[in-house]
Amino acid sequence: MVAEAIAQTTSVLNFSGHQHLRHRLVLSILSGKPVKVDKIRPEDKNPGLRDYEVSLLRLLERVTNGTVIEISVTGTAILVKPGIIEGGPVTHDCPLSRSVGYFLEPIIMLAPFSKKPFQVTLRGITSDDMDLSVDLIRTVTLPYLQLFGISDGLELRIKKRGSPPLGGGEVQFLCPLVKQVKTLNFVERGKIKRIRGISHAVRVNPQFSNRMIEAARSVLNRYIPDIYIYSDVYKGEDSGKSPGYGLSLLSETTTGAIHCAEAMSKPGVAPEDIALLASRALLSEVHRGGCVDSNHQVLVLLMMVLGSEDVGRCRMGEPTERTIQFLRDVKTCFGTTFKIIPADPADPECSDYMFSCYGTGYMNANRTLS
Repeated sequence: MVAEAIAQTTSVLNFSGHQHLRHRLVLSILSGKPVKVDKIRPEDKNPGLRDYEVSLLRLLERVTNGTVIEISVTGTAILVKPGIIEGGPVTHDCPLSRSVGYFLEPIIMLAPFSKKPFQVTLRGITSDDMDLSVDLIRTVTLPYLQLFGISDGLELRIKKRGSPPLGGGEVQFLCPLVKQVKTLNFVERGKIKRIRGISHAVRVNPQFSNRMIEAARSVLNRYIPDIYIYSDVYKGEDSGKSPGYGLSLLSETTTGAIHCAEAMSKPGVAPEDIALLASRALLSEVHRGGCVDSNHQVLVLLMMVLGSEDVGRCRMGEPTERTIQFLRDVKTCFGTTFKIIPADPADPECSDYMFSCYGTGYMNANRTLS
């Protein structure tokens, strides 16, 4: 018994700090390895987990079956023993400290490998300045999943919008099951052929939406003529509980590479300034290069690790700090290492890198065959 207990404790993966908590939980559930995270804000005035982190743990508990989560008395350490990904219909109220994008990102990473198709309804703030908005998740994150063969029935429905601080939004995420994800070979950036966007406004003058569109065009029309920004104005019950507006933009290239950026309303900031912020952020994202934008590097790299037993390749711009830590954690959980080389060594101007790895051949053993 003692030897068994020692074997159990040694198999637990240990991490420290509150940063990167979401992708560590995802890796734990997908790899089936228990994870212990300690030193969660120990020096803070308010130490331990925040309400949104506890809420995420509860959500992961509900979409899985058999997951055991132990939180220390002070909240500065957690132990997660993962179960199987169950899926099915789940409704969850997100706290108003983070938007639903914070909760959707890990759910999207797990959803294709569940037992039943996901039907997750999340309520709360639909867009803030910390996490990806539901607009970008719908128009950018889901198309990235399609590169890996996850497409039929993949959908994000925005039923109600909710701006900070009071929220009141509601979204529904639907995801099909896959047996295995495809190997990615995405090495050509292509030329930008069009820019699309969504300008949304709730509980403010609908003209705010048009003002953002005009201001964004004043910047982007210098580069490309094919620009279409959709004005999305919600009224009445569907507009949430707080006034707000924002602009989400994405550029698409001839090879299907997507880059995105957005900006959300702040007190006292004019719609035109929000639009200029979003437009310049999109241009700097395009300038970073690669076939994948910085917000989605982690998602694409994870799917490459889970791909069939073949070499997956993807061209990306400079990896973010989050991406670098993710690559270390992937090695810890799956033992997979990436080969990273300059995409074009002959061109000193090129800052792109070629990421390649050998897929683990991850099979969805959870799914129920219909």
